[in-house]
Amino acid sequence: MNETTNIIEKEYIISIADRQIYGKLFYPDDGSKHPAVILSHGYNGCCDDFEVECRDLAQNGYLAYAYDFCGGSTRSRSSLSTTQMTIFTEIEDLLGVFDNIKSLDIVDSSRIFLLGGSQGGLVTALTAEKISDQIAAMVLYYPALNIPDDWRRNFPLEKDIPETVSFWDMTLSRKFFTTIRDFNTFDNIGSYKGNILVIYGDRDPIIPLGVIDKAVQKYERIDLKILEGEGHGFSPDGRITAIDMVKDFLGKK
Repeated sequence: MNETTNIIEKEYIISIADRQIYGKLFYPDDGSKHPAVILSHGYNGCCDDFEVECRDLAQNGYLAYAYDFCGGSTRSRSSLSTTQMTIFTEIEDLLGVFDNIKSLDIVDSSRIFLLGGSQGGLVTALTAEKISDQIAAMVLYYPALNIPDDWRRNFPLEKDIPETVSFWDMTLSRKFFTTIRDFNTFDNIGSYKGNILVIYGDRDPIIPLGVIDKAVQKYERIDLKILEGEGHGFSPDGRITAIDMVKDFLGKK
């Protein structure tokens, strides 16, 4: 791509049902249609977490849209409080974002990619099952596919779940936990037949490698890249390596 191409960066708000989703668009100002990448942040994150990826993707010809999940963070500029958020409200958010981005005149609707990190990776994987024929490929950074299992262990009995839980500087409601209590991630993924790239750090203290290996067994077309010395969230150098892997992967799809 021409290095002098201007990149447009702007706030872009999407309305779905009774919610407003705040996000940022990044794309080349060249008057053409672009393949699109929708980026979904992790627990208590926000769209700003993916600005480096968005700018790099835009410089390489993509339209990138990162957004705040409704109630997904204490920093969220979207609707809902953190006590209203569940894994399933986040799936609804991503489905609404997908429909909107797909409808944009500057987007090549046949080439829309999903990228999600941590809890956003879980949400991305589950959403892909619902719109599998519309997604060109999927990228998952250290996907937290173990969230339902972890919380079942933390609350062995449903009566143990309090009305609110403070976890990692964010308050969750009882509903967050009850809605995933009988939900098994690996019973609900694997039918997506498109290409998948998973990027994972071998020092991740949150997502065991066994969870990632189990995902590899579920999908037909999955490529696992393990970054040595990286944890849950990549270092600056690890992030550059991951972005280069993403661009190489998307360019081939």
